[in-house]
Amino acid sequence: MANQKNRATTAKRSLKRMLEREFEEYEDDRKVSKIESCDSPSGLMCEIRSQVEILNSTNSLAKPDCVASRKAANFLSQIAKTEDTVSLIVDCGAVPALTKHLQVLSSPKEGDDTPKLYKHAVEEECAAVLGLLAFKPEHQQLIVDAGALTHLVDLLNRHKIGCSYQAHSGVICRAADTITNLAYENSSIKSLVRIEGGIPALVELLEFGDDEVQRAAAGTLRTLAYRNDENKKKIIECNALPALVLMLQSDDASIHSEAVGVIGNLVHSSPDIKNEVLHAGALQPVIRLLSSSCSVSQKEAALLLGQFAAADSDCKVHIAQRGAVQPLIEMLHSQDLQVKEMSAFALGRLAQDSHNQAGIAQNGGIVPLLELLDSENESLQHNAAFALFGLADNEDNVADFIKFGGIQKLQRGEFIAQRTRICIAKTCERLEEKIHGRVLSHLLYLMRVADKAVKKLVALALAHFCRPDDRKNIFLDNNGLELLLELLESRLPKQKKDVSVALHKLAVKATSVTKEDATPLSSNPRVYLGEQYVNNPTLSDVTFVVEGRRFYAHRICLIASSEAFRAMFDGGYRERDVEDVEIPNIRWDVFELMMRFIYTGSVDINIDIAQDLLRAADQYLLDSLKSICEYAIAQDISVDNVSLTYEFSEAFNAMSLRRACILFILEHYDKLSMKPWYSRLIRRIIPEMRSFFAKEFTKPIQSSQS
Repeated sequence: MANQKNRATTAKRSLKRMLEREFEEYEDDRKVSKIESCDSPSGLMCEIRSQVEILNSTNSLAKPDCVASRKAANFLSQIAKTEDTVSLIVDCGAVPALTKHLQVLSSPKEGDDTPKLYKHAVEEECAAVLGLLAFKPEHQQLIVDAGALTHLVDLLNRHKIGCSYQAHSGVICRAADTITNLAYENSSIKSLVRIEGGIPALVELLEFGDDEVQRAAAGTLRTLAYRNDENKKKIIECNALPALVLMLQSDDASIHSEAVGVIGNLVHSSPDIKNEVLHAGALQPVIRLLSSSCSVSQKEAALLLGQFAAADSDCKVHIAQRGAVQPLIEMLHSQDLQVKEMSAFALGRLAQDSHNQAGIAQNGGIVPLLELLDSENESLQHNAAFALFGLADNEDNVADFIKFGGIQKLQRGEFIAQRTRICIAKTCERLEEKIHGRVLSHLLYLMRVADKAVKKLVALALAHFCRPDDRKNIFLDNNGLELLLELLESRLPKQKKDVSVALHKLAVKATSVTKEDATPLSSNPRVYLGEQYVNNPTLSDVTFVVEGRRFYAHRICLIASSEAFRAMFDGGYRERDVEDVEIPNIRWDVFELMMRFIYTGSVDINIDIAQDLLRAADQYLLDSLKSICEYAIAQDISVDNVSLTYEFSEAFNAMSLRRACILFILEHYDKLSMKPWYSRLIRRIIPEMRSFFAKEFTKPIQSSQS
């Protein structure tokens, strides 16, 4: 249920370093000249080779060499910020030349730190260039193979050899940031940093006296911990947690955002480390970061809380008890998409605990989570859906779901991912399971006393989720049906669509589970003369004249089939005593089909003739044939003909066809609502709908054993 891609994307953010920190100049004569513009790619390549050559020839502590090499490195760092030139720099042999300048050289005079200060400036600049080159993954291993990683790890310990505090702080930051770029998404280099001894040095730097060094060290540890279990273990073994927990409480956003990122990567997929982090006292500082003005810290803290809560029920409760719920809900309103995503992620994990579900709802969590279902971001939408799935498990939240229009959000939402659609379906199932007993009583109370808008929302929800044996109580006894029918004439398209969907579902359910519908008709079986007697003069005792043609029939068969024919031949009508009966208002092909049905009990109906055949069946009281015609016509109902078909059903009292039209109208609101006659049609069908539902809701309910 956890969104692994989402976690990975968030956990990796800000791991690469742009390495654009400005250098402090030691002397005016060491200022770096601006880059001259090059006329062509070949000219740029020549200039790069020239600077590389300077780097290769000036590796000493002498001031002129340091000034020259720093200028050369600065030139390379400036053009390396343009991605297109990075590979060009590498192709010109810059990596070995830059790596040489990371090596520690002996000072010419004992106790003289001045040359070292110049050398630190060179090291800092060269490390920066290598870090920029490492932005491209294809260059990472090349830099490591040149021996740069070993020297970078040595630079992390530069403060131990004694020199200007300011100088070695810059070198350490550059070294840490470059290691971050080298190890970014490169599992083998991450492990190599550990083998080279980089992790103990980085952990020690977490307590360094310079904030920038702390930030850089934490950023590198964050990268090294990501999806590397051995590195995680090593960081824990080096006792990094106490310093990281203290950093969480820093006023400096750059410090606490990196610290929470390190802890998040340590905890991910590592239950044992999670427990160690909690025992180290990280929970409350992380919760405080939810209220930080730094959006990076907010989302990292929310992600971390979600990880804490994912597999530990007690931790879910502790997180809520310590005040995380309210700031997480406030984060749902953030302008930052990732802040909203991570807060929904955390709330989703917290909402899987029954003790937290009511608290999240009571603190106003349902409405913003419902709003996030409209997001076009797949992860954000899914995290919101998962949180709502948890909240729906508490029956105390059902009324709030309904009052805030949650059922409509769930029903009409457009969900991007299949897993989200499954989650929404399960949420609806949970809500439906709870609408009985105390919950139903509360909803019926709202439907009686709440304001009109809430009453209608309750009626809509119950149309989707009520149980069959509660329908009469809800929709007839408590006026729910009238609330729904009133919505059909709303001026708001969304309300019309919602009620159309709800009434269609209610109608389909109502006509599919009644005992009356499930029981076969119990009439006496008829005996038919058979196909061979259709229009056969043998034993014929009556002749019909249709469109000038004679049709031979048998009175006994006609009398047995229809009360209309019984009255014609066994009553006081003139047809009783005549042999030729004129049929003036029915076509020959229609009459022939009707008679064929009377003689055989079956008939193949073409849609082109179905309406005329239904008229004939209605005229001669052939109910079975009429039902067959109604079914055939119903299969041909369309957006363009439904209005006329409904008029036809009214004219000939075709009840099943009329109801088929009503179901079609309710099911196809989107297309029909664009028709100019839609509103008139709705007003026309409302009385029939009222009658239909009243009849269906008073039928006996089919038992489970039926």
